[in-house]
Amino acid sequence: MAEEFVPPSLVNHGSGGGLHTNSFLMPNNTVNGNANGNAGRRKKNNYSQGKRRMNSRTSMAQREEVIRRTVYVSDIDQQVTEEQLAALFINCGQVVDCRVCGDPNSVLRFAFIEFTDEEGARAALSLAGTMLGYYPVRVLPSKTAIAPVNPTFLPRSEDEREMCARTIYCTNIDKKVSQADVKLFFESICGQVYRLRLLGDYHHSTRIAFVEFVLAESAIAALNCSGVVLGSLPIRVSPSKTPVRPRAPRPPMH
Repeated sequence: MAEEFVPPSLVNHGSGGGLHTNSFLMPNNTVNGNANGNAGRRKKNNYSQGKRRMNSRTSMAQREEVIRRTVYVSDIDQQVTEEQLAALFINCGQVVDCRVCGDPNSVLRFAFIEFTDEEGARAALSLAGTMLGYYPVRVLPSKTAIAPVNPTFLPRSEDEREMCARTIYCTNIDKKVSQADVKLFFESICGQVYRLRLLGDYHHSTRIAFVEFVLAESAIAALNCSGVVLGSLPIRVSPSKTPVRPRAPRPPMH
């Protein structure tokens, strides 16, 4: 079971009336099998609520299917390009996307490779230990999917590409979690956060965030947080292919 991180903003008024102790959620005593003593009362879900829940389930199922078609490759020589890496796996199946991540100045990097089907991903696991450049690569099943990218958000300079190496994309964030909570969560586990952008509002069931760290090593460590419960939901963490650009200053009011 994934470890649960309870944000400070939810400590005194967390959902379900739970008692938070040492950053873990402790449920209150139940009465007649119902939390908080509610005698099985439930609000009726109208059609729109049911439709939203169905869309959410469909989206989650699609994401899980993409994850099963994706592998995680590590110990990649810094001289190896995305094209060369994809070519290594060409006999396993058709590659949909190949994303090399990590500090470009580091000797070794890592990547996510998505195939058109699960058979391709399973076949790719057999290439673990294959020499590519000066190092044997490691190949494991991926815990996250490669998020699609709007081309207008891609890095425009070498500096922005370096920013991407220090940035992660986090989804499925509990809407009750604040930006300060997200920052505290990642800094307590991975390292200092340089810039953070939390997106979404209370009209959406969950929110997303782009987190830029001071060090690329912190962004790599953050990938291991995928599946950890933040607030009341398990977050999903993947490398970001877009930098967190500073917001343009607002024009002064006259």
